[in-house]
Amino acid sequence: MSRPRRIAAGAVTGLCALVVFLALVVPEQITRLPAGASPWAALVRLPVEALLAAAVLVVLPARARVVTASVIGGSLGVLTVVKIIDVGFLTVLDRPFDPVLDWPLFADAYRFVRDSFGTAGAVGAAAGAVLLAAGLPTGMVFAVRRLAAVAARHDGVARAGVGVATVAWLALALLGTSLVPGLYVASDSAAVLAREQVLRVPAAVHDRKQFTAEAATDAFRDTPPDALLTGLRGKDVIFAFVESYGRSAIEDPRLSRQVDPVLAAGTARLAAAGYAARSGFLTSPTTSGGSWLAHATLHSGVWIDNEQRYRDLVSGDRLTLTGAFGKAGAWRTVGVEPGITFDWPESRFYGFDRLYDSRTLGYAGPSFGWAPVPDQFTLKAFTDSEYARPGRAPLMAEITLVSSHTPWAPIPSLVGWDEIGDGALYREQHARGREAGEVWKSPAQVRTEYAASIAYSIGSVVSWIREYGDDDLVLVLLGDHQPAPIVVGNRASHDVPVTVVAHDRTVLDRISGWGWTEGLEPAPQAPVWRMDAFRDKFLTAFGPGARRPTAR
Repeated sequence: MSRPRRIAAGAVTGLCALVVFLALVVPEQITRLPAGASPWAALVRLPVEALLAAAVLVVLPARARVVTASVIGGSLGVLTVVKIIDVGFLTVLDRPFDPVLDWPLFADAYRFVRDSFGTAGAVGAAAGAVLLAAGLPTGMVFAVRRLAAVAARHDGVARAGVGVATVAWLALALLGTSLVPGLYVASDSAAVLAREQVLRVPAAVHDRKQFTAEAATDAFRDTPPDALLTGLRGKDVIFAFVESYGRSAIEDPRLSRQVDPVLAAGTARLAAAGYAARSGFLTSPTTSGGSWLAHATLHSGVWIDNEQRYRDLVSGDRLTLTGAFGKAGAWRTVGVEPGITFDWPESRFYGFDRLYDSRTLGYAGPSFGWAPVPDQFTLKAFTDSEYARPGRAPLMAEITLVSSHTPWAPIPSLVGWDEIGDGALYREQHARGREAGEVWKSPAQVRTEYAASIAYSIGSVVSWIREYGDDDLVLVLLGDHQPAPIVVGNRASHDVPVTVVAHDRTVLDRISGWGWTEGLEPAPQAPVWRMDAFRDKFLTAFGPGARRPTAR
């Protein structure tokens, strides 16, 4: 073999060794290393999986070695794809990928990229993901087979190397050597990841059985209609979710300096108009994304923290908050969901008499990042279509405010309520707003724009109450989940603020036992409940109480 060919062959072999090594040792939490930890230090590891594979391959005959190397390479390639997905999930959703439950999220991710960055960007991202998912296992098979062939040609050196490396691994494991906290030099992370993926299958089966039992027990299922929500008869009750409004927005100094003044001013403005507010915290079942899981949890009183639970819930007949208002027979129930851009069959489960989405709100302006409709327009459209309609029945409405959805650029600003029209005026705001690509160059800029979006959403709600609210308005304002780790870090709680605003003080008297604090901003010591506890507490506070739980 000529010298250039030997050099090229050696380079290919070295590249194969590097690819396999990185696939084994790069941790899925590489983007979440402790402050000050070097990513390069996280790669100083000796993978036990490589030692075991080498030990097996060097003793096998040629044909069996090729087959075994192909199986090892393909398995490592698939595991590497899972690890890359894990990196993305940990970065965006603050949790690892679940191969049993999380497949529907890829469709949601595609829609998010399309709505935020255009169809071309979404198609390009999807094509890249498919090529990566197909190419990695294929490339890894080639790499492992090549390394196995090289080891077979240098059998003595390979056996000696495996022996020395095994002794070194054992010594490092016994000493617990680590250059990065939580990542040991004697690594078995690939084997651990594979084991975790396999164990998630029986865990999902067990969780489904557990959910079935939880959903079958409902303290309010058999409550007569005339005994439901008696303390709210004649009131308009609005549940307003503010996208990504988490506890960190009011307690993280990097965010609260923008958000806290808006809450304080809002409390004062509402008080001047005769309204009072009580606030606490709810622990969301999700963080960074998965708003529908939070909505389902609040409405159903069951913990919905994964797609399997969500699908099982919405295919059943569990009593929701909307369903309770509808069953009571004294309210028209309305859903206002500007983030929905396609048919939403789950609306039948929630029991809305009428659903408004991005296609039916009458908005003629531009999208602001992912958000198809600015929050102020959403509130005005609800007012014109339902709230200000003469001679109407009392309303129960869920309104989702999406202007604070990632990527937080550009952000709309408040205008006069009589100026909104069909939303065409937002074109000028959009044109002078910041681009997402510009904002996302710096985590500090992302945090600033996130806080500004929360301030806008809350400001829209306060302004709407001042403009259109009356003595019979009761508003439940809450967040769905914390924002992405780029905003709050990866150690933030799952807590979100929740507030009840009312003009009629007897409404707030009903919840005096909750221990919530005064104003739009909950005090740090305010009670924290799991979000699935809210439904029963709310129905109990505004009715004669729950009956004995029944199961079926």
